[in-house]
Amino acid sequence: MTKQSKVIIVTGATSGIGRATAIAAVEKGHQVMLAARHEDQLEQLSNVLNAKHANSAAYQVTDVSKKTDLIRLVEKTLDKFDRIDVLDNNAGIMKFGSLSTTSSNDWDAMIDINIKGVLYGIEAVLPVMHTQGYGQIVTTDSTAGHQVGQNNSVYSATKFAIQAIMTGLRLEESPNHIRSMMVSPAFTDTGFFNEKDSEPFKQVKRLEPKNVAEAVLYAIDQPSNVDINEIILHPTY
Repeated sequence: MTKQSKVIIVTGATSGIGRATAIAAVEKGHQVMLAARHEDQLEQLSNVLNAKHANSAAYQVTDVSKKTDLIRLVEKTLDKFDRIDVLDNNAGIMKFGSLSTTSSNDWDAMIDINIKGVLYGIEAVLPVMHTQGYGQIVTTDSTAGHQVGQNNSVYSATKFAIQAIMTGLRLEESPNHIRSMMVSPAFTDTGFFNEKDSEPFKQVKRLEPKNVAEAVLYAIDQPSNVDINEIILHPTY
């Protein structure tokens, strides 16, 4: 690892944007703590990354809807890497459907992961970053956090909430040299949708996860006096 390398926690690291971000981060010389729910997938990705770049990756099984899991994730990261430069709150879910066809169980799941999961991560990592005197918190938002679409009102509500949380975090923590950034992609080919869900969107242009990952790494790699607050991404074809 180089002097410029950073220690980055990535939640939702085994698929989609999280996986692409972890791979891109290691390719740029950073070290990553991979966090997701499935240990077999975490181990596989960690082995792949470490085979290419020794000691670049570790993992911790994590359910972001559980506060204790985020506390343990931060502790394990410090045990392994001695510091935390970046927390990438990437884990998220979408339950597609109208308010009449989805249920409170669907809404609770989105709120628990998309909102509470982000807050639990912030709560767990802020004391570490205060002690260090620096840090960066990145959260995957969405263009749905700017405009509500049909059949995704609750998902959109969780992403509007992220706008408020991350804006407030920036206002509160920038004096402490803690940077806050959102990446807000439009439709991205992440596996969020099953075939039934995808039917209305088969002709919709989509980003690739690596496109979003490159935007995240661009923000992470900025000088410490530069805080990119949000990057909004749309596909062109």
